[in-house]
Amino acid sequence: MTVESVEVRHVAVHDPEVRPLLDDLRHEYTRRYGPNQELGRYPGEQFTPARGGAFLILVEDGETVAGGAFRRYDGETAELKRIWTHPGHRRRGLGLAVVRELEREAVRQGYRRIYLTTGPRQPEAAGLYLATGYTPLYDLGADPETVGPHPFEKTLSPSGTTRYERAAETQEACRSA
Repeated sequence: MTVESVEVRHVAVHDPEVRPLLDDLRHEYTRRYGPNQELGRYPGEQFTPARGGAFLILVEDGETVAGGAFRRYDGETAELKRIWTHPGHRRRGLGLAVVRELEREAVRQGYRRIYLTTGPRQPEAAGLYLATGYTPLYDLGADPETVGPHPFEKTLSPSGTTRYERAAETQEACRSA
């Protein structure tokens, strides 16, 4: 199946459809870092539109296959959190779809910038953010374990189109010409 066959749903963090995402993230964080409190660090209400946040999932054939969230970081910046793809659905572009949907929602809510961090033992996450136009705020050549959390940022366009999407649209137009 393709990414186009996936439904985007805006949900609350306590929605039962979010459970697979949270359970698998808890498992992944524990496997990579040992017992930690990352998922409990931010109350669920921080991911609601009323508090400047959002939580969305991608659903295919009734199954939650990917998702993610953002919270207010400051007056013009949203912070991405909880980016996840079901292990059985990876390598399909779903992570990219989640990030793009979150960026669009952040623009709708008036944000001009995205900030995020990922852990040093999550190279696939760092690869996703680099591939989608995020700027690393750390030395990419440093030993990942010495850096601590790996911060990234991205400026959003008020039109809702990111620099990465504009470049992709330009490339597609050139191929079609």
